[in-house]
Order: sequence, then structure tokens, then C-alpha cells
Amino acid sequence: MSRVVLKAQDLDGYLGEGDKASLERMDALYREAMLSFSILSSAHSEEEKRREEARLVERYNEMGAFMQEICRNEPRLQVYSFVTPPENHGEASRLIAKLRDVNTDHQEFVYYIQRAYELLFNIAFGGARGANKNHRIVKTPVTVPVQNYAVHKIPNLDEALENTVMCVMLRGALLPSMILSKEIQEYSSKDYVTPFALFKIKRDDSKSETTMEYILDLDRSYFKLEELDGKDLVFADPMNATGGSLVTVITYLQDQGVRPKSVKFINVISALKGALRIVRAIDNATVYTLWMDPVLNDRAYIMPGLGDAGDRINGKDEEASPRDMLQLIADYGSNITGLYRSQLKTIEQTVLRR
Repeated sequence: MSRVVLKAQDLDGYLGEGDKASLERMDALYREAMLSFSILSSAHSEEEKRREEARLVERYNEMGAFMQEICRNEPRLQVYSFVTPPENHGEASRLIAKLRDVNTDHQEFVYYIQRAYELLFNIAFGGARGANKNHRIVKTPVTVPVQNYAVHKIPNLDEALENTVMCVMLRGALLPSMILSKEIQEYSSKDYVTPFALFKIKRDDSKSETTMEYILDLDRSYFKLEELDGKDLVFADPMNATGGSLVTVITYLQDQGVRPKSVKFINVISALKGALRIVRAIDNATVYTLWMDPVLNDRAYIMPGLGDAGDRINGKDEEASPRDMLQLIADYGSNITGLYRSQLKTIEQTVLRR
């Protein structure tokens, strides 16, 4: 099998001494928060619970302020609640709270993922919005006394959008990538549907965070190098834990002579460590995330996190027979396939033409 392997120690080599010191401080702050978790789990009175909740809020505020300070010094880390007006923060916080909640079922989870990527589109591409507008004339269902039309002004984002290629690394990223591609199509005056590149990559979850390996399976990936060179590569992965998958893919492409114009990594939640690794490893990469979480556990899962986003979007696979991209699409059902039919057609062509 033709494959590329990246090891965790190679990733950590990209981090500077200042990065490592920041991560150690964040780990210490989160350990303090976990003390509150233990007390809250065993509180014997409402007074004790309220007292510990107040301490936990204080600790989270401290971690949030520290992450904001780190991101202020690294403009390629764009966190929604750090770069948007305060009046917008409540919506993002509510979405993340619903996505984290163990009681949020599959259908709700997909709904909130869709909402999240609408917000993320605005911070990833909103900076390109200028005074120029495109006019969209829409035929409406009203026909009395004559057929009605409406005129809407749409921000002119064509230059920012129409060099983009949607890159899918993990099965959990398939639906988010389709959602973001649909947003690009809706804002394009030419109804631009992004090309897709599909990379089969996984991490070895039998290993710890410090010994993790990332394995890119080229035989089960679908892309053409010439279609990626000089393009704006967009990755819509709901979770960025370690940054290893993205760094593996981009490093491989660069070794093959591909020089992306830019790399946008768009996440619902990103761990601080994974975000720092990406901007240190990839010169022209920017991480856009709706929410930043402070630390990883020993298994390289984000804390406090939201669990396995892929399983919560797609449902769990049987270990012996994981579904491929086309099987996942079939399982999405008519509602989703009807909404993203242009994207699905492009994905099917990408797989079948090889």
C-alpha cells in the first residue's frame, strides 16, 4: 500500500519555546478546572455546588483570556469569539453548548453543525467583502397581477471564492465540506461549485498523544496534483485536535511540488495545541474556528471537547467494514442529498473518474 506517515514528535518540532511554555501554562490551568469537575460531581449541597461553579467560571474566564492573548499575537489564528463583535458571541456559545451536550441527538447535531459552518463562512471569507456588490434577480412564486421578481444585493466575493478547492480528509469532514461548498456556491455570482479532493487519512488511536502517527493512504485517496497547485485549499474539519492530519496532507503535497496559494482550515472546535502546530508548520495556513478549547488528553482528544464528531454526524461504522465516501452519501438520505446535489455530483465524479 502506498502511504505517508507523520509522527507526533515531528509535529512538536514545529513548536517554538514560547509555544511550549504557553501550552504548559494552559495544561496547569485546566488541571485546576478538573479539580472543580471532581468537586461538582460529588457535591453534597447546593451551596457547595454554587461555590464550585463560581470557581469554575473564574478558571474558564482565565483560560479564555489567555487563549485570546495568544491569538492576538498570531493573526493566522482566527477564533470567532475573538474577532467578531461581542453581540455575536452569544450565538456561537449557544451552538457550541448544544454540540457538546451529551443529550443532543444525531439530527440536532447535524442541524447545529450546519448553523456553525454558516457562521464560520463569514469569518473565513467575510474579510474579502468590499463595497462592490453583485445583484441577484430572483423569480418568486407570486404571479398576481404579474410574475414577480426580487432584486438582492450580494457581497461580491467572486475573487475570493473561485480559486478554491474543497479538501476532505476524514469521513467526519464530508458533510461539513459539503455545507461550506454550498455556502461558496450561494455567494458566487457564477454559481461556482468547488472541485473536491478526497484524502484517506487516519490517526492510530492505539497510540498516545505523544506517540501518535498519522497515515495518509494514497491508494484510497482521490485527487489530482495539478488541480491543487496554486489554488486556495479549504479544509472543513469539525474538530482540530492535534493538527496532524492537515500537516501530513500539506507536507505531502508540497513534497510533490504543489504550492497552494493559501490553506484555510475551518473548524467548529480547535484545540490550542493543534492550531499552533498548523500555523507554525504551514507558512500560508490560517485556522478559522468557532471555538477554541484549551488542552488535549493523553489520547489526543480535545478537552472539554464534544466527543467523536464523525460518529455524531454520520453514526458509527462497523469496525470490520467502514463505509467509503459514496456509502456515506447514500446514508445521508434524500433531505441532505437534495440540498447538496451539486456538491454530491462533483464528489461522485471525483471518485469515479479515477
